[in-house]
Amino acid sequence: METYVLAGGCFWCLDAVYRTLKGVTEVVSGYTGGTAVSPSYEEVCTGKTGHAEAVAVTFDPAVIPADVILDAFFTLHDPRQLNRQGNDLGTQYRSAMYFADNKQREVFEAALERAKGHWDGELVTELEPLGEFYPAEEYHQNFFAKNPGQGYCLAVAVPKVNKVRKGFAEYILAS
Repeated sequence: METYVLAGGCFWCLDAVYRTLKGVTEVVSGYTGGTAVSPSYEEVCTGKTGHAEAVAVTFDPAVIPADVILDAFFTLHDPRQLNRQGNDLGTQYRSAMYFADNKQREVFEAALERAKGHWDGELVTELEPLGEFYPAEEYHQNFFAKNPGQGYCLAVAVPKVNKVRKGFAEYILAS
């Protein structure tokens, strides 16, 4: 098993997308990249902790290649938007990849280079060493599945899930 920690806007969207992929065994929404110890959602939303909303995606590379996990990441969010995704504004919504070791760093760098070929303009995705990852509060875990009719989920998460389903159909779990 391999675990990647990725940030690309609201963690509800990343969580929703990665839970649809074959070979993904766990998705944990949380906070990383900041200075506060064990921050709350409210603290992260102030922008003062320096944390990003992120997901820790654990997957089986024998079922789903690492490149698919990362290419889906660059499909589901806009890596050109600095400290935002759509109407979600703030450093907590930045695009970032947090590597656990040099091997992950190399894989992340390669994915970033591939992504440059699919987006016009400069990519602002940060590549940073993984520090402490703090799981978010329970109500954020698997939020989309628990709240499918919630307005944000319908307006923001559903289009991202559908975009990844279309681009990575062979890796989508049967409904």
